[in-house]
Amino acid sequence: MIKKLHMEIIDEDKGTYHIKISGSHVAFLKYNPETRNLSFENTNEIVSFLRDNEYQFRKLLHNKRNHTFHKNFTLDFSIIDGKDVQAFNDKNNLMVSDHGKIYALSEDKKKDLTEIFTDGSFHPKRDAGAFAFLVKNKDGSYIEKGFISESKSSALIELEAVIAALEYYTDDVRIVTDSQYARKGIGEWIIHWKLNNWTTANGTKAKNIDMWMRLDELCSSRYVEFAWVKAHSSHFENDYCDLHSRALIESL
Repeated sequence: MIKKLHMEIIDEDKGTYHIKISGSHVAFLKYNPETRNLSFENTNEIVSFLRDNEYQFRKLLHNKRNHTFHKNFTLDFSIIDGKDVQAFNDKNNLMVSDHGKIYALSEDKKKDLTEIFTDGSFHPKRDAGAFAFLVKNKDGSYIEKGFISESKSSALIELEAVIAALEYYTDDVRIVTDSQYARKGIGEWIIHWKLNNWTTANGTKAKNIDMWMRLDELCSSRYVEFAWVKAHSSHFENDYCDLHSRALIESL
């Protein structure tokens, strides 16, 4: 269950902020972004919920930039009740989007799916980027695709590669990527952004909203597994996509 809440900073005293959290009840707490000291000032259903899911709540506060703490700051946010944080943080686990439902899955429970390996890169000196993906069919054969990108960020180009792969292959699939940006987006960020009008903990709009919305759309009506592989770790398919991307840049 996801609970949507509302935060309001109501006062500040020597670097400690008095915060009001509204939901079915109202919680009052104090938080100092420098020391990261958090204390609750009352007890009710919302306070119990925040204590039970304190890791997620603290992560929201820790990710919020210090200069965005100020009186009258407001934010709608959400927390997943009982989220298995350890499972989500384990990079060896698969991140699954199952018709819009998001959860972590151990590698040994993966489904028998077509795999698509993706990667991309940006070359600052050439001011150019490219990405590639490699479809591994169940019979062991491969299909390769490569594209020039207009983006100026390797992280964004890697996200483009994932999106392009999902646009190309429209059935249930496993995406294998070295992009933590894409993995965190599907596993942590999108589910909350959709509930708070694509706003970050700093009160600003998320970057690259159109791309994240497209990724969410491509995953919403099917089963997709996201597996992470370490970059440049002698992983054949991942290295191949990286080399293909670099070759495309060199050819410009």
